[in-house]
Amino acid sequence: MASSRTRGALRPDCRAVLVGLGLLMTALLLALAPAHAQSLDDTFAAAVQALDARKFSGKAEAVEALGALDDDRAISVLEAFADGRLYRRKADKLVFIGTRDDKTYILTNPVDGTEIGTVASRAVKRIVANNKLRGQIRGVLGQLALFSADPDTRRAAAENVIASPSDDSLPLLKRARDRETDAGVRATLETGIAMLELASDDRDLRLAAVAALADRSDPAIKSALEQRLLANDEGGFVEPDAEIRATVQAAVEDIEDRLALFGLAENLIFGLSLGSVLLLAAIGLAITFGVMGVINMAYGEMIMLGAYTTFLVQEIFRSSLPPEVFGWYVAAAIPAAFLVAAGFGVLIERGCIRFLYGRPLETLLATWGVSLILQQLVRSLFGANNREVANPDWISGAVSLGGGVSITLNRVYIIIFSLVVVVALAAFIRHSRFGLQMRAVTQNRGMASAMGIRTGRVDALTFALGSGIAGVAGVALSQISNVSPNLGQNFIVDSFMVVVFGGVGSLWGTIVGAFSLGIVNKFLEPVSGAILGKVVVLVIIILFIQKRPRGLFALKGRAAEA
Repeated sequence: MASSRTRGALRPDCRAVLVGLGLLMTALLLALAPAHAQSLDDTFAAAVQALDARKFSGKAEAVEALGALDDDRAISVLEAFADGRLYRRKADKLVFIGTRDDKTYILTNPVDGTEIGTVASRAVKRIVANNKLRGQIRGVLGQLALFSADPDTRRAAAENVIASPSDDSLPLLKRARDRETDAGVRATLETGIAMLELASDDRDLRLAAVAALADRSDPAIKSALEQRLLANDEGGFVEPDAEIRATVQAAVEDIEDRLALFGLAENLIFGLSLGSVLLLAAIGLAITFGVMGVINMAYGEMIMLGAYTTFLVQEIFRSSLPPEVFGWYVAAAIPAAFLVAAGFGVLIERGCIRFLYGRPLETLLATWGVSLILQQLVRSLFGANNREVANPDWISGAVSLGGGVSITLNRVYIIIFSLVVVVALAAFIRHSRFGLQMRAVTQNRGMASAMGIRTGRVDALTFALGSGIAGVAGVALSQISNVSPNLGQNFIVDSFMVVVFGGVGSLWGTIVGAFSLGIVNKFLEPVSGAILGKVVVLVIIILFIQKRPRGLFALKGRAAEA
């Protein structure tokens, strides 16, 4: 019983001892942490100081030693060294990063990145690097980037090492792979390691490398594998093992099949992209030509006016508003371009076209003359040179689809935007009072007039609607094409082809016609070329119209029979 009491009495003392030991270890760690950090800073500072060697050979050794530290701070130091921004302060011989400010230099501490003050130019001396040393610095920077904190930087560095490998690239990539935590970057490193191990002396490594690359869909990997199947100078093959050559051949065929599917997807996506552009360019013409029966050769200039309106709105945002809202100039340009083009449409209809209804050839000549006037007006105001319209950040960049296929974001947004415009236009024509009046005048002008509809006003507003949509198309086209006085001429013929092929006056026909012609064009281009492809498409449309003169979706009713 006494023994039991003794053990029970010792337990609080044991707990106290353990708590005391824990506190002591914590205190030791906290005391050692600053000392460890200080030691790292001292090591880094000494490596930076070694760059100020008398001979270039000593500087080269210092560059390698600095890169071997795997310290992110070395990147800014080596970049400054290569750019000629590394200086020795004469007073104490210490090395700093310097930024020139007129006749003085702002010095930055390379260890902690803090500015330490400004000195006169005579108080510092530049640490010089020659071309050979700069090349070495670029190589070390590439290695350091593999261990950067930013995954995108690591991925780009891995791709650079894979594209231009050196003797030490393979162990470097393996070391980076073992430390990598990001799955995407790790996959890139694994691919690079496998591509380098294709040339290994170890048969098992080569076989494993082929197996690792066989499920990829990259043209560069396909080329690397095909190199192993080529004959060498001794009369054999680059890959000496027959079994591995058979595996390589099977892997190449698998990659070719996948790349063919990606190529098919690429043509389809690019065809949809081109179709969306044609749809935007032609949807307004479907109203002015398809509904009103007016051959408006100035329609392309409405697109041009919309593009130049976008340029003006961009310049207003750039000069008058804060930079953070600049990207929203596109949203402001859409209604502005619609109103400008619609206004010119009303002027053209009221001043010229209303006197020529029922005389299509005269309408064609008159509107062609108007198009020349508008082109010269724009040249007089803005000059004949192209104008730059910058893509906002939110529609810049590209989306990678694999297999070397990517589509730019501005094309993606145009596909979405064109569909939104078509849906909005269809809803407006279907459900608005003006849409009802427009359809009534189109189907039976005399009856509509007898019921009190002002047909002249409807004609003007219908023409304005078609011209305004052309202006909106100009906003979208300014993001992917040059803004110039000839912008509209590039789309007028294609727009007429879309409307005629789809069916005059049919909104659904315009949609189907635009996307059909866009996809057919993109599938023909690799075979026949861009120009011959357009000729082939035109011949196909001519033959199609011989069989179906009213297009894909012909209007029905008395208006169509008239």
